[in-house]
Amino acid sequence: MDYKTLLKELKAREFKPIYFLQGEEAYFIDEIAKELEQNVLEEHEKDFNQTIFYGKDATTDAILEAAKRYPMMAERQVIIVREAQHLKKHLDDFKDYLEKPLDSTILVFCYKYGKLDGRTEIAKLFAKTCLFNSPALKDYDVPNWVANHIQLKGFKIDQKTAVLISDYLGNNLQKIAGEVEKLALVVKPGESISPTIIQKHIGLSKDYNPFELQDALLKRDVLKANKIINYFAKNPKDNPDVFVIAILFGLFQKLMKIHFSKNKNNDSALAKEIKTHPFFIKQYKQALNFYSPKRLAYIISLLRNADQQAKGIGKETNPPGELLKQLVFQILH
Repeated sequence: MDYKTLLKELKAREFKPIYFLQGEEAYFIDEIAKELEQNVLEEHEKDFNQTIFYGKDATTDAILEAAKRYPMMAERQVIIVREAQHLKKHLDDFKDYLEKPLDSTILVFCYKYGKLDGRTEIAKLFAKTCLFNSPALKDYDVPNWVANHIQLKGFKIDQKTAVLISDYLGNNLQKIAGEVEKLALVVKPGESISPTIIQKHIGLSKDYNPFELQDALLKRDVLKANKIINYFAKNPKDNPDVFVIAILFGLFQKLMKIHFSKNKNNDSALAKEIKTHPFFIKQYKQALNFYSPKRLAYIISLLRNADQQAKGIGKETNPPGELLKQLVFQILH
């Protein structure tokens, strides 16, 4: 069952006696658990009918004892086991209960950063009720998730701005969702979330950031690149050398892959191959006119050396900001 379908069922109050939420992406697990924690019971019912366990501290006996209780002055009780991955070696203790769960108990396991072997008996038993998988999103899928998440919150956003957010905040969906909540406090429903709003409330400069630097380098826009690098030199804490170099390394590595890709004429397949959003493919292809494989090999070597210097490896050091200035000069000339 996918996330949207499960969430729709919960909001329609179509509950199952057991939910096993597993996978690498913690955000979806937390959101489903939160929906169950907040909305199954009325507030006055929660004191006696809602129990939270933590896998690090709880025993299976204590969880089972709670699960077998009947609710007090309520139709159901909710039991949530957070950090259930710490009970991995003891999950077989729940086999008998899984065979005959109480309809009046909703038992939720939050099993993060891994999943059960689907061939095991215990996994098959969980699958008979609700076994939800939450895989980590691929980096190139994050911008679409950002756009959809923001639209579900009642705001508008264009694809470029969604890419800007995902590139700046990474693929940590919890972090992105937290920043969107901040934006929701200052943006009216139906309005657009623009780069200017992001600059003001998330802290990313809309003109002087690593992603605008990428744009300048792809177009070989020397003036724009120099303006950005000079800004970085004046604000080193906002744009650490190691962070910027890592982003540039990823960029030029993608260009090298495109040169030798069999999918060069299929933008969708190419985007998946180099793990980027299709939005960028046209610009990347145009940049190949400026960057031959030989040139890219040289640039990647420069970036490796710069990364070592930025991390303090080797004897050569540069004043703050000078390393990136030197690097960008060498890339463009």
